[in-house]
Amino acid sequence: MHLAWQREEKILEKVKYTMGSDPTGNISRMFGVYDDATGLALRGTFIISPEGKVFNSEVNFYNLGRNIDEILRKVTANIYLSSHGDEACPVKWKKKGDKTLKPSAKMVGRVHEACK
Repeated sequence: MHLAWQREEKILEKVKYTMGSDPTGNISRMFGVYDDATGLALRGTFIISPEGKVFNSEVNFYNLGRNIDEILRKVTANIYLSSHGDEACPVKWKKKGDKTLKPSAKMVGRVHEACK
């Protein structure tokens, strides 16, 4: 199914990573996105480190698409944060060199101001 989707859906034609399916629903159940009532999986996106740690998860309803630019931003941020653990990447952070934050008690109620 995913191979046909990748072959026919023009937006996916340059995707180079392996796409998979979950015909038994076991993986969907493991990640908590399987809907027993419909027999379908919600649209779950999980960013997992090479060590197997879940860094981000997002679950959308069946008919809501995912934003690949935002997913890639999150992957990039997690790579950056793996060696800058005392920093935080705010919502508009996109790449190394963009403004980061230093979480602290002084930051409470001031994040918006700090992101300007």
